[in-house]
Amino acid sequence: MRPFLLPVLSFTLGLAASAIADPTISPWKLHEKRSHIPAGWTRARTLNPSAPIPLRFALAQSNIEHIEVLLNEVSYPGSRSYGNHWSAGQVAAKFAPSTESVETVRSWLIESGVEPHRVRLSPTKGWLEVDSTVEEAENLLLAEYHVYDHETGAKHIACESYHLPEHVVPHVDFVTPTIHFDAKPQKHDQHNRVPIGQPGQGSSPKTTGKVQDILNQLENCDEQITPICLRTLYGLWYEPVSGESNSYGIVEYTPQAYIQSDLDMFAKNFSTGLEGVSPTMVSIDGGFLQTVNVSFDYNGESNLDLVYSMTLVTKGQNVTLYQVGDAIEGASFNSFLDALDGTYCTYDGGGDPSQDPVYPGTADGGYTGNEDCGTVKPANVISTSYGYNEADLSAAYAIRQCNEYAKLGLMGVTILYSSGDSGVGGNGGYCLNPGGNGNVTADGKIFNPTFPSTCPYVTSVGATQVSPGQSVSEPENACEEVIYSGGGFSNYFSMPDYQKGAVEGYLAANPISYSKDIYNSTGTSRAYPDLSANGANYLLAIDGLFQLVYGTSASSPVVGAILTMVNDARLARNKSTIGFINPTIYSPEFALGFKDVTNGTNPGCGTLGFNATKDWDPVTGLGTPYFPSLLAKWLAL
Repeated sequence: MRPFLLPVLSFTLGLAASAIADPTISPWKLHEKRSHIPAGWTRARTLNPSAPIPLRFALAQSNIEHIEVLLNEVSYPGSRSYGNHWSAGQVAAKFAPSTESVETVRSWLIESGVEPHRVRLSPTKGWLEVDSTVEEAENLLLAEYHVYDHETGAKHIACESYHLPEHVVPHVDFVTPTIHFDAKPQKHDQHNRVPIGQPGQGSSPKTTGKVQDILNQLENCDEQITPICLRTLYGLWYEPVSGESNSYGIVEYTPQAYIQSDLDMFAKNFSTGLEGVSPTMVSIDGGFLQTVNVSFDYNGESNLDLVYSMTLVTKGQNVTLYQVGDAIEGASFNSFLDALDGTYCTYDGGGDPSQDPVYPGTADGGYTGNEDCGTVKPANVISTSYGYNEADLSAAYAIRQCNEYAKLGLMGVTILYSSGDSGVGGNGGYCLNPGGNGNVTADGKIFNPTFPSTCPYVTSVGATQVSPGQSVSEPENACEEVIYSGGGFSNYFSMPDYQKGAVEGYLAANPISYSKDIYNSTGTSRAYPDLSANGANYLLAIDGLFQLVYGTSASSPVVGAILTMVNDARLARNKSTIGFINPTIYSPEFALGFKDVTNGTNPGCGTLGFNATKDWDPVTGLGTPYFPSLLAKWLAL
């Protein structure tokens, strides 16, 4: 496969040069180029030259190249600074764009004919904004804008490439709207994006339908997973004692919504003291519990995440529900991140109007308040069971968001994402096609990694199962029932130091026989998942009936519950939260904190995928967590 790996810490967008030059400024450089039109889209027509277009220049952040080192200092178990997490103010101050960057870009715009009063600096100095026209934008960027039509009737504006003067390139990470799809000619056009919470978007749990009888005995865990199965598998027999000083957050995206009667139905059967108890809901950008659509597609994800999280941490630990997005605009991952960190709303890794909803909106039924920026305190552990194909997003978009997860890690927050349910394929089993252009189809042959799991600053969670005929006392296998654990190698991010030993050991002991053209075979890219938990045969109440549910959507909140209880014990001893856990769990000291998974594969893209094997593997990661061992090891830090 061509060497397209883009290291997260040294990534620059000005990679290719053009011969175009402007003698009054400096030579122009190609800044970003899109190599294909995403599936379902066709280029329709050019835009009226006088049509308004809001240009936004994302300024490069100071010290962002040091973020990995800084994060490692507070995350490696042998570091003298382990657990000395930063405040939000310290993080913001460290990574603020430089005055030089602001002035360089501003001066260029003014010299190019933009009136000074039209060049606005965002409050946190992260963006320079210009209310422009299509004609002016095309001249500034040496670009050509078009309207693109989607087969669903949606419309977007975008260009295939754009340029910046050579002396400006180091100061700008990217410009919107440009090559990034979902660009909107109007802020409040609700038809120009598909919210991640919509059924069929991202990676959602699967069901085989309702069950007639509840089997709540350990000998039946190969048929139905209930809380007692999980407690026994992972040794999670613990009562929290830290009270309100600890926190656990679950993220959901409207229109996904839980049903309280289902939570109560589950609690009546499995959760002592939780009947009638609800999570503490924090509404972000108009998030609410919609009740118009009631079915597994709309309630399955939220119900699954919440009932098992709440049950495993018990009534003694409150669970926070971050409900993100309204009924019209919906939301993206950046909408959630915006609410956690106000600087992110306007920094180079912040809200992108071409990919993210813009508030306030004027559509009927939409959220009319201001966008939530820095209004929400992040929980100590945050689990999200949604994801994209990495190829769905530009490298710049993925990298800027990944850096934000690193910032949360600096603040002591543990971020978990499910690894996907289609093995080495992307969401829905879609795979990449030859040519390196990111084109994704159902019959593609190239492995299609998932994001944010490929971000080296999150913890990616794969799926295991108690196979038919096996007991909870036997080792689990990689999940091969209904879903396959997502895993593989990133096409954007380089391999972080913390996992080099584990991944290099896997590659040396398990030579991969596939053609090097169907996966990132460089041996230097971020590998995932990091660990796993059960993801098959979960018994779940949905719309008044019990069903069996499958997915890494179940695995991530289970791991989150386990880590939340570790935090509880540490906080009770006046220790810090565990924060970004990857450097710790990959360390030799934690090798016995996981149960190794050595059987199973993660098929996809016309292959059997990778094999689960001794130690780390790209199917189940390091294995499944064993709470007593992990607790003892973390309490020793």
